[in-house]
Amino acid sequence: MTAPTSDAILARMMALHPKIIDLTLDRVWRLLDALGNPQNDLPPVIHIAGTNGKGSTQAMIRAGLEAAGKSVHAYTSPHLARFHERIRLAGELITEEHLTAILDECYAANGSDPITYFEITTCAALLAMARTPADYTLLEVGLGGRLDATNVIDQPALTVITPISIDHEQYLGDTLAKIAGEKAGIIKRRVPCVVGPQPDEALAVIESVAARHGAPLLAHGQHWHATRERGRLIYQDETGLLDLPLPNLPGAHQIENAGAALTALRHLQMGEAAYEAAVTHAFWPARMQRLQTGPLLDAAPGAEVWLDGGHNPAAGEALARHLATLPARPTYLVCGMLNTKDIAGYLTPLAAHATALTALSIPGEANTLPADVTAEAARAAGLPATTAESALAAITDIVATCPEARILICGSLYLAGGILRENG
Repeated sequence: MTAPTSDAILARMMALHPKIIDLTLDRVWRLLDALGNPQNDLPPVIHIAGTNGKGSTQAMIRAGLEAAGKSVHAYTSPHLARFHERIRLAGELITEEHLTAILDECYAANGSDPITYFEITTCAALLAMARTPADYTLLEVGLGGRLDATNVIDQPALTVITPISIDHEQYLGDTLAKIAGEKAGIIKRRVPCVVGPQPDEALAVIESVAARHGAPLLAHGQHWHATRERGRLIYQDETGLLDLPLPNLPGAHQIENAGAALTALRHLQMGEAAYEAAVTHAFWPARMQRLQTGPLLDAAPGAEVWLDGGHNPAAGEALARHLATLPARPTYLVCGMLNTKDIAGYLTPLAAHATALTALSIPGEANTLPADVTAEAARAAGLPATTAESALAAITDIVATCPEARILICGSLYLAGGILRENG
């Protein structure tokens, strides 16, 4: 009999609950208890929540810690090309053999009890990390915070809340205050919390929750500042100033993400090598990532091809700000989005910086927005728009008109993951 692969076990796990998302911690606590409560045996945890910038901030913190000689576990979601990307053990992606074994163990411990895919795979990640020696654990929230499956750490070393904006309203609430309340659910008693730039409404909620828990805040604009000055990143907090290279992750918003990462590293007293590595060595795919090789580039040898997985209005605004800083070049969007997203809010800031848009339905994604609906929304935002069957077809059409175009594939992490798989 052929041994099961991680893909086969993951497919089985999808059938354990009728919903993809069902926010509660009851099922997680039950399974963790059956597994011996591995969450209590993790190396010191840094828990990261927020709407935008969680992954980039985590990547910068990891780069800094590793430059300081620390071994680091990291958990993130969703994955782009392979599930293994979600679990990094002491700096290395989990192996297929290890992942298969740990998933099988969790599946057996859960039995036939209902549990969502994210919940059981998070338990698997915690189990793998608890059994592997390391100096730190970086946990990225999947959705929200208060009821997220990662929110099972009683006493993390540090929590981080990156910028909050409107997203996932059907699960987290339809106001910034409600969403901030869910994100602030990771704040723990007397545990310091690094806070990135926030709208006033969100910051007020975070401050209230922190006060209730006696959790010291390290908040942007109050306790730390990060700005771009003369082509450098200038960071300042209550202990002094850092003059560093600009983040290697592109985009003006990465200045603020770097500031949050530096604040975390300063709090942990990691040292100068860590601070510089945080901004120069971080890598985070599908965040304004320029593609360098593959079939898409072969079809457009004179073009720039970029990939970004941002998918909400705040991401659209950040992308627009970044496009405004690039050298002048005709810019074409290739866009696919989920039907749960605010497509008008996402496209409106981008419209002023693009020549036209080609809309895609996301291959293999049941919740994709149909390409013709995306095209219609683009036209409403003032962008000429067409549809295409694939990213390759879209790029081929674009370069037939403009061989030296700047092409940005955008709108969804699910689309970005497909691009990375197909273009690898």
